[in-house]
Amino acid sequence: MGAYIPPGWPAGVHPPGDEEFESTAIGWLLDVVPPDYRLHGVLRRYPVALATMARYHSKACVEGARQGYRTARTELAGVLPPHAIDTVLAAYRKEGARLAATACAVDLVERALRGEVFTPKMSPPPPTAPGPKSAEPEEAESSGTEPTAGEKRAAGAKRAAGAKGPAREAAGAKEAEREAAGAKGAERKAAEAKGAGGKAGATEPGRAGARRNSAGRGRSDLART
Repeated sequence: MGAYIPPGWPAGVHPPGDEEFESTAIGWLLDVVPPDYRLHGVLRRYPVALATMARYHSKACVEGARQGYRTARTELAGVLPPHAIDTVLAAYRKEGARLAATACAVDLVERALRGEVFTPKMSPPPPTAPGPKSAEPEEAESSGTEPTAGEKRAAGAKRAAGAKGPAREAAGAKEAEREAAGAKGAERKAAEAKGAGGKAGATEPGRAGARRNSAGRGRSDLART
């Protein structure tokens, strides 16, 4: 079974542990650094030193491309036509992505030259699909939480009190009407009694006078005889 190759490993470089790993790694790293680096035999004898220099060089290239992209429009305005500046920015984006990928690959090769062993990372398990909901949770979601026994009693008392309120008001209104009717009846009786007393007082002297006249007539008749 071959050694594990991490993502981003450069093409043409044999995996770590292979007999051709160091030779293929040196050839690839010499293509990354400037051509004059080939003149230094020490870099071929010590591939780790070559990988270190290639790491600094590749990171510097990435930073230079980013800086050039940020300032290209202001530095080239008035020198190049607008469409040419857009083309330069597109070149920066394309080459910047390539330089960034190269820097990552150099880092992987250097780590392998230093003896690091790459192992595949455990991917997280896929999320499980939720099962079908039961009828009870759906009913609970639609109708809300079921009230307790105390809450039911309180709600019933509140409804009963609300229903008794209009009935109590109606009974009070009827009682007031009865009291008003009783007061009017008492006033009417008092008025009738007062009228009856006046009539009695007016007829009583008349009756007494009639008796006196009758007695007088009787005496006068006796005197005549």
